[in-house]
Amino acid sequence: MRILFLIFLMFFLPLAHSQNLTAVQIYTDNQLLNLIKENKHLSQVVLDECQLVQDIEVRANKAKMPSYQFLWGDMLAYGVCVKKDIELGLHYMRLAADQGLVEGLEQMGRYYHVGKFMQVDITQAILFLKAAATMNNLAAQMRLATIYQQGYGSPLDYPELYSQLHHAITDDKAIHKKISQLKKQLMTKMPAHVVSAAKRADYTN
Repeated sequence: MRILFLIFLMFFLPLAHSQNLTAVQIYTDNQLLNLIKENKHLSQVVLDECQLVQDIEVRANKAKMPSYQFLWGDMLAYGVCVKKDIELGLHYMRLAADQGLVEGLEQMGRYYHVGKFMQVDITQAILFLKAAATMNNLAAQMRLATIYQQGYGSPLDYPELYSQLHHAITDDKAIHKKISQLKKQLMTKMPAHVVSAAKRADYTN
């Protein structure tokens, strides 16, 4: 659905607005981070009729801003407003992750887990997801719990992840139910006293 929506925006929206093109201001870092968190960053670039491509590239390549490295990498990987270049796109996503951008860490971990653009590598997936999980990224925590349930990871990691999920906050009923299921699965991998200690511990920031 994401790809179909972007294709629609890229090919039909510019035609509808070709007579009313207005200058678009570059996003502030906070604005872009919010767009990324809501997974609206690519659609916003298209809604802005691809006017900011050069500014985005400069902030990613010259200023080395992690939020813009992530955006530029995603644009390249999916061919949004630029020629598609998956390898270069992943390079910029990795740069954002290496600078500690939590969304970059989660996305790289997800890509390694499912084999998106690359071969499946569970070891690398766990590495990135653990880093994102410690920064309170719920998507990373939940994916990591699923991976652990499949027999990967170390038992030494279970209490920390259990504590993170135990302290997770969400108003989404479906996600809340999923967290409860993941916690129950993790509980089966730990003695009762370890579970109790994990509930009391707070590994969140």
